[in-house]
Amino acid sequence: MSLPVILITTGDPAGIGPDICLRLASHPFPARLLVVGDIDCLRDRAAATNLNVNLFSATTENVPPHQLNQLAVWHTPLAVKALPGKLDPHNAESILEMIDRATDACRDGHAHAMVTGPVQKSILNRPGAKFLGHTEYLATRLRCPHVVMLLVADQLRVALATTHLPLKDVPTAINGPDLLQTITVLNRDLQSRFGIHHPRIAVCGLNPHAGESGHLGYEEIETISPTIKKAQAQGIRAFGPIPADTAFTAQALADCDAILAMYHDQGLPVLKAMGFDRGVNITLGLSILRTSVDHGTALSLAGSPLADPGSLIAATQLALQCHSNR
Repeated sequence: MSLPVILITTGDPAGIGPDICLRLASHPFPARLLVVGDIDCLRDRAAATNLNVNLFSATTENVPPHQLNQLAVWHTPLAVKALPGKLDPHNAESILEMIDRATDACRDGHAHAMVTGPVQKSILNRPGAKFLGHTEYLATRLRCPHVVMLLVADQLRVALATTHLPLKDVPTAINGPDLLQTITVLNRDLQSRFGIHHPRIAVCGLNPHAGESGHLGYEEIETISPTIKKAQAQGIRAFGPIPADTAFTAQALADCDAILAMYHDQGLPVLKAMGFDRGVNITLGLSILRTSVDHGTALSLAGSPLADPGSLIAATQLALQCHSNR
């Protein structure tokens, strides 16, 4: 079998995306890697950080197997020259073009997975269309009705029932139909992407102590518990709701393959504490395979040798692993 084509978008060129993409050149990957970005920006950043990387133009049709100290680039020109640490809204359309190119190539079967670099949401908002993040943007472009954000660090997997919401809006966003769909998508993709035949899914409660029998809230009694029972009736090995403050103990983690947290800051602080430099974001429920770094643009580190490529390396490795498990 030929090696899979993995597309890597550089993200916002003002951030560390170009820096960490360049550092992929020093790591072996059994794949045909193709960086989607501005080749001149990458050359400038390589010079600024004293990285000796041979950059050459390619497309999905002619990208060769990855070799050390070389990177194939699907040139996607920026509107204006990027300056490290200086956001420029003039490049917003170019950044979105990188994402669109990679998405469409995967959708049309010209590539096997995409790995996304960090973007700055604030400069990607179009008139009448707010950019909420890669997850929502890809779901809309690919017309996938229900996607799930899953964060991975080594063997720890944490999915989110709600994503980027103010805390005050979380309780009303948790409803039976959506929660059941989230559990269903999580179960299916743990099977198809991770090769886990009968996933065990630990579902967190929303309130402290999982509501303590209604004393601290009724969401567990009225919504979460009934939804878990519906999932179990479909053959899904979901259980809970379990208190979030004990969900991440060693014994609890040994008894599950993934944890479903009710909101962003319920599960992700633990994951980042346990594997910040290895965290990967993967979007479940898409018609394509997409992984991502689990960090932002880190503008203050752009153009310096301090940018850590660990998350991008892990995201690329996870994309290859999930592709092989398909």
